[in-house]
Amino acid sequence: MSTHGQDSKEFKFKIMELHYQDGISIKVLSEKFGIPQGTIYSWRDQYRKYGKDAFVGCGRQRPEDAELRRLKKENETLKMQVEILKKVAAYQAQKKSEKK
Repeated sequence: MSTHGQDSKEFKFKIMELHYQDGISIKVLSEKFGIPQGTIYSWRDQYRKYGKDAFVGCGRQRPEDAELRRLKKENETLKMQVEILKKVAAYQAQKKSEKK
């Protein structure tokens, strides 16, 4: 990577600002900063799709991705609890029938 901090979220937002607000073409930005045009197009796609939540970086998640992950985990926990309750109910029913 270059010394421009191309990995940083701030740098990517600055490139998008130069592109959208200042009207600088992707080709010119690519030449000026030494970034492949394809990379800038990728950043632009992320920026268009996620806006201020774009460029989350390694180990971070967009809010909607974090919520989905949390809900999936909660769903798995609830499924396990339902299975446990079914087993308890079956056990109790068996004990009840043995007493008769």
